[in-house]
Amino acid sequence: MADKSICRIGIFYDGSYFAYPRRYFYHKRNLGWLSFKPFHSLIESYIRTKEQGYTDYRIVYASWTQGMFTSSEANEHQLRSDRNLQQDLMHAGIETEYLPNSASNREKGVDVALAIGALQIGLEGKMDIAVLVTGDADLVPLARALKKQGIRVMAVYFEYEDGEDRSFINERLLSMCNYSLNINSLENDKDFKIGFKALFRKPDDFTDEKNGAKYRA
Repeated sequence: MADKSICRIGIFYDGSYFAYPRRYFYHKRNLGWLSFKPFHSLIESYIRTKEQGYTDYRIVYASWTQGMFTSSEANEHQLRSDRNLQQDLMHAGIETEYLPNSASNREKGVDVALAIGALQIGLEGKMDIAVLVTGDADLVPLARALKKQGIRVMAVYFEYEDGEDRSFINERLLSMCNYSLNINSLENDKDFKIGFKALFRKPDDFTDEKNGAKYRA
C-alpha cells in the first residue's frame, strides 16, 4: 500500500524543449549548466507550497523523451554532447526514451511517446502529481486525461526572449494544468532565488590522457 504521507511526483521531460534553455543559460547568460538534481529539489520545494497534508514531497519517477540523430548525421561535437547528456540523465535517475528523427531531421512522435509513458504511470496509481516540462500544446489532451484520473498536473516551463533565443508555453496547456511554474520568474523571487541560483553548475574540464584534448564533463 502506498504511503499517503508522501506526495508522489512524476516528472516528464520533453527533451528538446529543455535542451534550449539549458544552452541559453550556459552560453548566453553564463550561469552554468542547468542541472537535474537541484532542478528536482526545486520542484519538490515548490509543490510543497501548493499541496497541503503531506509530510514529504518526492519525485518518484522521471523520464526524458527526445528525438535523436543517427551517428552518420551527427557531427563529433553533437555525439559528445549527447553522451554528456546521457551521463547527466543517468546520474539523476531519469529514464530515457529516444526516437529516430524523420528523414528531414525533425522529431516525430515525441509527444505521443511522452503521453503514453505519463498515462501508464498515472493509470498504475504511482503518482499524485504529474509535472510536464514542456510548452507543447499537443500535450493538452494528456493533461486532461491525467486530471480525469484524479492526478494533479503541473506545467514547468521557461519564458524568456533574448534576441533569437526565446522560450514560452502554449496558453491552452497552461490553462489546463492545476499548477504552473515559470523557472525564469524565480530568479528574482525572494523565496526561491537561492534555489534558482543553485540550479546551475560550472562544468569542469577534464583532460583526455590519450590525446590531451579538453572536453566538458
